[in-house]
Amino acid sequence: MILPLFFIEQIDLLGRKIISIFSYTRNVLMMIYLSFRSAVFDQAQGLRTVFSVVSAQIYFTGWQGLPLITVLAISSGSIVIIQSSMQLSLLGGADMIGDLLILIILREVAPLLTALIVIARSGTAVASEIGAMKVNKEIDALESMGINPLSYIVFPRLLGGVISVICLAFYFVLIAFLGGYVVTKLILDIPFGFYLNSLANAFESADVFLFFLKNTFSGLIIFIVCSYQGLSVKYSPTEVPQATIKAVVNSIIYVIVFNISVTILFYLNQLLKLGVI
Repeated sequence: MILPLFFIEQIDLLGRKIISIFSYTRNVLMMIYLSFRSAVFDQAQGLRTVFSVVSAQIYFTGWQGLPLITVLAISSGSIVIIQSSMQLSLLGGADMIGDLLILIILREVAPLLTALIVIARSGTAVASEIGAMKVNKEIDALESMGINPLSYIVFPRLLGGVISVICLAFYFVLIAFLGGYVVTKLILDIPFGFYLNSLANAFESADVFLFFLKNTFSGLIIFIVCSYQGLSVKYSPTEVPQATIKAVVNSIIYVIVFNISVTILFYLNQLLKLGVI
């Protein structure tokens, strides 16, 4: 009797956890819809005010994040170019270096590393800032003035965050390809014309779609989850760091799961087109 009861309890806990995850995901998705809806129909705060918040978010997330992105991009690009060129030259496939760079940097590394950097820098700031506003009754003050917090606080950060993530990811790819080549040139003699030709031959139109899909939704996930956790703070200042930690953990999980899911679906579609499966 003890063993079946133990399994029943574990199944019950698992079921509760799954329901909790679906409920959380539903609330986050609903918040995305309500934020865009309030931005369209609620103009109490004015477009100029919203634009100033969007600009500030782009400056903090995008512009101030460039130095760290630069270092990681050059490092990633250099490592991939060096390793791939050395290994492929041994196998007689040096012309495939562009395929590996597109596959590794453009499709996988740039979206994921950019999202993780944004979570660490801006996600924590957004969650703690909104949480502090909630504790200090600033959210209640906005509502008393007839201003919807979703259109004044959440939507501008969401829009500015998505734009910043896309721009940072594009910058990551550009620096990884060019900066990585410059660093690699000090070690390996790879003709620049051959390098560019290899990249051009490997690039496909599907890569553009995949790039914007991953980075757009990563930006949405990061800033809506962090805003949601910030707004979940109730009364105590001690809830702010707890909400920030939850925002970081949940953002990382959702971004990784989303990126893996998109990659799997993308390559399954490629295999279907080739008739492999």
